[in-house]
Amino acid sequence: MADSSKKMQIVFASAECAPFVKTGGLGDVAGSLPAALVRAGAEVIVMVPKYATIKDEYKAQMEHFSDFYVSLGWRNEYCGLEKLEHDGVTYMFIDNERYFARDYPYGFFDDGERFAFFSKAITESLQHLPEGFECDILHCNDWQTALAPVFLREFYQGLPLYDRVKTVFSIHNVAFQGQFSDTVMEDILGVAHIPAAASQLRCDACSINYMLGALRYADAITTVSPTYANEIQTPEFGEGLDGVLRERSYALQGILNGIDVAGFDPATDKRIAANYTVEDRSGKAVCKAKLQEELGLEVRDDRPLMVMVTRLTRQKGMDLVMYALDRILAGGVQVAVLGTGDRDYEDGLRYFQDKYPGTMAARIEFDPALSQRMYAAADMFLMPSKFEPCGLSQIIAMRYGTLPIVRETGGLKDTVIPYNEFTGEGTGFSFSNFNGDEMGDAVFRAARLFWDNREAWDQLVTQAMSQDFSWTRSADKYLDLYFFMHPEIKRPAAVVDDPVVVAEKAEAEPEHKAEPVVEAPAAVEKPKAEVKAEAAPEAEAKPAAKPAAKKTTTRKTTAKKATTTKAAATKTAAAKTTATKTTTTRKRTTAAAKKAAEAEAAPEVKAEAAVEAKPAAKAPAKTAAKKTTATKSTTTKKATAAKKTTATKSTTAKAAPKAAAKPAAKVEETPAESKVEATVEAKPAAKTTTRKRTTSAKKTTAKAATPKAETKPAAAKEEPKAEVKAKPAAKAAEVKAAPKAEAKPEPAKETPVSPAAPAAEKAPSKKTSVRKATATRKRR
Repeated sequence: MADSSKKMQIVFASAECAPFVKTGGLGDVAGSLPAALVRAGAEVIVMVPKYATIKDEYKAQMEHFSDFYVSLGWRNEYCGLEKLEHDGVTYMFIDNERYFARDYPYGFFDDGERFAFFSKAITESLQHLPEGFECDILHCNDWQTALAPVFLREFYQGLPLYDRVKTVFSIHNVAFQGQFSDTVMEDILGVAHIPAAASQLRCDACSINYMLGALRYADAITTVSPTYANEIQTPEFGEGLDGVLRERSYALQGILNGIDVAGFDPATDKRIAANYTVEDRSGKAVCKAKLQEELGLEVRDDRPLMVMVTRLTRQKGMDLVMYALDRILAGGVQVAVLGTGDRDYEDGLRYFQDKYPGTMAARIEFDPALSQRMYAAADMFLMPSKFEPCGLSQIIAMRYGTLPIVRETGGLKDTVIPYNEFTGEGTGFSFSNFNGDEMGDAVFRAARLFWDNREAWDQLVTQAMSQDFSWTRSADKYLDLYFFMHPEIKRPAAVVDDPVVVAEKAEAEPEHKAEPVVEAPAAVEKPKAEVKAEAAPEAEAKPAAKPAAKKTTTRKTTAKKATTTKAAATKTAAAKTTATKTTTTRKRTTAAAKKAAEAEAAPEVKAEAAVEAKPAAKAPAKTAAKKTTATKSTTTKKATAAKKTTATKSTTAKAAPKAAAKPAAKVEETPAESKVEATVEAKPAAKTTTRKRTTSAKKTTAKAATPKAETKPAAAKEEPKAEVKAKPAAKAAEVKAAPKAEAKPEPAKETPVSPAAPAAEKAPSKKTSVRKATATRKRR
């Protein structure tokens, strides 16, 4: 049984965390994800080293919580816990001045010892957390905390407090693994005498790998994008760990990072020249003019401005930039680059700045305020990375209405949808191979759209700014993983901010899924009726929304919704192909049936593609229904009479009265719903009649119809008496529904109905004979 009173309690360990200390993307994740988890109903404690570089204003707010000693090889080191509450999240700073009183987080000769102590302090401090906090999930990040799962398994396994702890390890960049000499295994880690640990940490004859230990010991492994999770299992991107990652691929998944949407909001950002929104982007033109003036570029709104905010390294694609920059600048695109890095790239950018004054601007410095102004002012953002685990720059650029031009790798491929000139979809531009010419082509594809089709460009900017990259979405995915590892803890229901939207989306999913399911008409009719109920009064829409809201648990995420809608689209396409098959079979019959098929094709496609029925299509259906009522009612009466004559038939025909009884009940409540159900019934009816017309497959279709009718015997056996009583009502429903069912594909023509009538009259006798045979088989 799930414990409804207990919350999920998570310890989130990271070597850096914004706003206290940050050198890269890890700091952003550790600063934003825990707050999103707290909003989603979890309890989170973040553990960070107490560096000397943390601002004094934060140090003044810290209170000493506890202290203890940590054994590290032959050492016994002091460890203090300094507690700080910030934005609803509890932070515990690991205090040891010998290891952490440095002017920068990394890059020292004893980093192996420093972060081995940090990992051991994390596991030891689980015993010293605030009252009532029992760690369920220990979430470690990158190589600096990678030894915590190893220590937990080797030194603390079996202790009551640690038995329930599950470990998650997140890879933010597989290139940084924490490799050190194997002498630290005994001197610092103290695991040389444990064969399992010693063998699983060793990566070659004389060195060990901290990240390798975490990959082998952690219960679950995550990385920062789905594509990167696949890439690191290949030798090209795996950095020597691809073999282990393939072994543990069952435990590996990619979860996209988000951004702080409140901090990066063009409508409220104080650091940019003018604020703007998706609806009113006039402020973006002001930002562009101000930045062009500030950087010494020509102040022109008819020239696209492309920017880069990056480290100047090969990994960020600077080789491609150096190759194609001459062609790009000569083609009339303004370029501005901000960043520091390798000297060769810095000198190359200065050269192009001198060669193209007024078109090229290079700022070889680190300036966060200027980077914000560049995001807001630019038209395009270039990010041609060789590999990119997730990347935040392209997400921030889209947030500010700047279209990214990226290479399809890692998180860049997952976050940027390439522009499709035929459908108009997309949020940016992309190219596949690490090639300078391909990158140049992508830049000019964007520039040509900017020059030639400003309306399509503006629509693309609107789509990019409307994307959801909030941490709420990412936190929901992490919670899916946490609750999967702890099924005994009940997940809180209020994770999604807007449950109304989720309920509507949940209604939309069964609509698409139910279309191709012909075997169970009752299952198809209910979602279709819900679609009509949206046009009906709210009193009818609310009952339909309530079960959908119950079904939609907090585990539903936007990504899942996207996959379900894609699956739904494929299913609807399959339904359309079956519809076309029925029309082809009709073409083989008679000339009158050909006309019926032509008249039928258009309304069937409309009925499937747009389920929210159009009133214009309803009117001819109603008139044709009135004309054909007499002929169809006789056939339905004969069918029901045939059902009553045979007593043995009751077992096989239980699904048919149930399918008819439900429309009868719905006719009394909402007349609009019965019309939709009638249209759904039209599809299986049309299929059976057309198949009966073909002489070759009469018996096979009749035999196939009987198991379809018997699909719901369990539901029908529960209330057999009620069904017998509901037969008169079922008659009325069939008499009313059948003409509308066949009048839907043939709205304006009366003549094609006549050839179908004799086939419909013959059908009951064949059905009864087959059903009798199946009934007698069942008795035997």
